[in-house]
Amino acid sequence: MVISKPSSAQIIWSRRLLRPPNLRGQLHGLRPFTQNSQLLIVSTTNPRPELPYLYIPSTTRFPQPISNSQYQNQLARFLTTERKQRIKSETKLTLKYLFYVHVGLVSFGLLVALISIEVDERTYQTPPEWTFRSRSLYRAAHKFEEPDFASSGVVDWPDIDNNYTSLISRLEDPDLDGKDLQLPAGDQDRVWVFGIRKLGFTRKGLDISMKSEEWRRGYYATLMGAARAAEHLDDWVMDRTRGMSCPRKYMIGPSNPRPTPVPYGSAAAPLEENCDPASEPPQTFYTKILTSTGFSTGQRLDAALAYADYLDWKGLHESAEDMFDWGLDMAMGALPTGANNTVDTQTGIINPDATYVSNNLLNATNALAVHHAQMNNLSAALPIFLSILRARKQLSLPPFPESPPEEPTTVQKILSFVKWVLVSPSYPPRPPTGDEAPIRSPKAICEESAIMAYIGEIIFASSQVDNKNQDITQKQVAGLSWTRDAVDISEATLTTMGQNDLDDFDKRQVCADCLKTGMDNWSTMIRKMLDDQQKVTSTKQGKVNDGWNWFWSEQHSKATDQGPKVAEQDEGRWERELALVNERMTGVERLLEQEENLKKARTSPWGFGTGMIFG
Repeated sequence: MVISKPSSAQIIWSRRLLRPPNLRGQLHGLRPFTQNSQLLIVSTTNPRPELPYLYIPSTTRFPQPISNSQYQNQLARFLTTERKQRIKSETKLTLKYLFYVHVGLVSFGLLVALISIEVDERTYQTPPEWTFRSRSLYRAAHKFEEPDFASSGVVDWPDIDNNYTSLISRLEDPDLDGKDLQLPAGDQDRVWVFGIRKLGFTRKGLDISMKSEEWRRGYYATLMGAARAAEHLDDWVMDRTRGMSCPRKYMIGPSNPRPTPVPYGSAAAPLEENCDPASEPPQTFYTKILTSTGFSTGQRLDAALAYADYLDWKGLHESAEDMFDWGLDMAMGALPTGANNTVDTQTGIINPDATYVSNNLLNATNALAVHHAQMNNLSAALPIFLSILRARKQLSLPPFPESPPEEPTTVQKILSFVKWVLVSPSYPPRPPTGDEAPIRSPKAICEESAIMAYIGEIIFASSQVDNKNQDITQKQVAGLSWTRDAVDISEATLTTMGQNDLDDFDKRQVCADCLKTGMDNWSTMIRKMLDDQQKVTSTKQGKVNDGWNWFWSEQHSKATDQGPKVAEQDEGRWERELALVNERMTGVERLLEQEENLKKARTSPWGFGTGMIFG
């Protein structure tokens, strides 16, 4: 029997089946079975990455446009129920907090505005019957007049004038605050400014006697404020094209061929053809007060004296003197005893036998005397001042003061403070008309010291025009003595007030002003006397040393003996008095600083200190 052997090919094939396939040329490397890799396929292509659940693919290098269905699917997968609830709650919470913040900010702003209005109202009280807009204009105008209010320290007089004139227009408008006012015939028209119909004001006096006393006082204060603003804008122009004001010296035009260059950073200078006067002339407002019916004698007299001072400043001295005389006639005409034998109308000297002298009469004669002194008419001013001083010395004494009230308890102080904070103070009471006879109060004593300072200054100044040396020395010493007494009286009166009369700022201000002026005059006089003494001494020594023989020395010595003998009487008198004045000036400055701090603290309503181009 023949047994056939198996072929080698069959044997080799069977052996290859027991081996793994040879893939060395196809695979990059073998993967051990013990390694748990993410490579699950045996392929030469990139493996598929593992992505998180609901993964939104980012933009690739070549982004494909997303269809509407794909966007809706992605949005639906993103806005789940829980996420929608969270977004809604966060949105509601955000809106709620934003609402609270805005309400808080608005409330805080309103609170600050109300407090500011209340502070201004307590500082610059307005008549209660005025409308809110009129009261706001009044407060703003008075606030703008304060130099401390402006950050630059420059008062914006054009804005103040605009506020006052707008307020006058409202007060004289029968449809606003001028009810029951009868406007003069022909003055009911209105003016046009920048193409807008604007309320104007009359140039004539009105009959305001039917209005309340508070309304009349507010109207008077408004007219006087407008007159002050007009005085400051006397030489100003307003550019109609831009609505800006500036001094006339910057204006470019034929009337000003050499204009002053405008300051750096200011607007361009206006052209003359585009300019109008920046305000009404001051006499418009002064005349309204003098020709209106319903003002008191004191108010009309103050307006007349202010108008006269303005005329003096303008150089119209004769017109100013006529206005001073008119004010004197006005004060004499209001005397209850009549004007007979009270004042000499030719000289203005008060009669020593006058039985009744009013406060208006003293103010009118005082203003007339100051006018004569400013015009260097010392012979006319000195008798008037002496007659005023004599009349003030004869004033009746004030009644004996009542016993001071008892000290309030702590509870009363707390209740009083709460009432003061919550309740607005009433409008100030009516001031005196000036037709009453004054009493010799501390304020009157300070005014006496002011008259004495005037007299001392006039006597000292009159010594410069006298030719006799001995008379010059006597007048200088006499003027110095008057000034020294004025300082002593004013300082003693101001110190005696102490903590009393804290609310009478007018009284304390008169004493403070008199004390400051007196000290300045005293220091100036002493320095002048010291200079005269040094000149006399140097002249005497020079003449003696220049003599070449005993004859000329004797003659020059006799000539110098006829001069002022101040240096011979006491060589160091004026040096010692000057040192005394300097030492006393330190105490006076400290006292005046205390008065200024007291004024700031007491005038504050809460008890503590509280379109112009250039110019």
